[in-house]
Amino acid sequence: MAKYVIIGASAAGIGAVEAIREIDQEGTITVISDEACPQYSRPMISDFVSGKADFNKMKCREDEFWKQLKAEPVLGKKATALNLAEKTVTLESGEKVSYEKLLLATGGKPFVPKMEGQEKDGVFTFTTIADAERLAAKIDAIKAKSAVVIGAGLIGLSVTEALTKRGLKVTMVELQNKILSLLLDPNASEMVESVVKAAGVNIVTGQSVQKIIGKPDNETAVGGVVLTKGDTVPCDLVIVAIGVIPRTELVAGTAIKVNRGIVVDSTMQTNVPDVYASGDVAEAYDFVLGQNRLLPLWPLAMQGGHVAGYNMAGQKATYEGGTNMSSLKYFGIPIVSIGLANPKDDPTVEVLVQSDFERKVYKKLVLRNNVIVGMTMVNCIERAGVIFYLLKNGINVKKFKDQLLAESFCLATLPASLQKKMNVVQ
Repeated sequence: MAKYVIIGASAAGIGAVEAIREIDQEGTITVISDEACPQYSRPMISDFVSGKADFNKMKCREDEFWKQLKAEPVLGKKATALNLAEKTVTLESGEKVSYEKLLLATGGKPFVPKMEGQEKDGVFTFTTIADAERLAAKIDAIKAKSAVVIGAGLIGLSVTEALTKRGLKVTMVELQNKILSLLLDPNASEMVESVVKAAGVNIVTGQSVQKIIGKPDNETAVGGVVLTKGDTVPCDLVIVAIGVIPRTELVAGTAIKVNRGIVVDSTMQTNVPDVYASGDVAEAYDFVLGQNRLLPLWPLAMQGGHVAGYNMAGQKATYEGGTNMSSLKYFGIPIVSIGLANPKDDPTVEVLVQSDFERKVYKKLVLRNNVIVGMTMVNCIERAGVIFYLLKNGINVKKFKDQLLAESFCLATLPASLQKKMNVVQ
């Protein structure tokens, strides 16, 4: 009887448990997580802070999930050491858990740069439900009126919207010159920025927070921040939302290969037999770039977990790859960004753009050799599914390239042979 151990019980861990049980109903599955209730949607934590969703609405699997799939959850306990020769995982209590097949789905942790005053009461990160609960409780406890959010990427924008909905005055501080700089080019970023500013958010770009200062009557509590150029921004709270980095500390000093994350092959196996990795901690295949990279995205973590689980249980499965795929709607403006959406000085690509600043509509396609490799859609996402199909399947679009950004573009625009391939019934 096989013995499976999974470290991490979020998307990748859940996917692995489901896949294993499809193939093996008898093997033992132990799932270790340092969170007390890990089966929730992390992208929804901003909804918790804003009051739009409670924890029950955030659950992606019910508490009975583990029992139904005959998995033993070891929750609220941290794995601290890994012995590959003995095939054991050591918990912080000293207890050892042995395995035959191991999945590392440890996820990511917030990146927090060193700042003077970061130990003050009122400084938060924003990646887990525990972070969201502490932040929401603090807002109520001190009747917070203002906040500084460090970082204007996806996490920064989500927490900014949540705080704005709670009635706080928010200042976003971003080191890059534009918000959402990894997803959007300067034109699209400016368009979105205008919408965010219209909602009352103050945006400071090209600077960082150098120091967090205390209140005049309480030096231990957050009272404001000092920016790179010396300006002071008063606030009650500081939220560090710069991004996440893989939690690879468990494999440090072992034979498991690590680049930026844990390196895996197309079966999600590491360079060490019987040890797999998936989710935010893994460097898996990007089908657009043609190489492994970190892609901390919930759907890809679930997909990678499934592939790992199948292979752990003995059924051959291949991870076809993912790519950067962001679909968001903050401050009422929907955005889809997929693939190589924001290439930097690449002479091998062709860029098609259609922009209407007044309507806040922006469409951009990036092509290489007449194949779509990236797309950005702002406030006009209705055709995103069709465009993604063309991108994912490497379709040569030369014959209808000039129609791709037209208002009339739809499935019927495509050649009949391609529609047939897509199983479109006319």
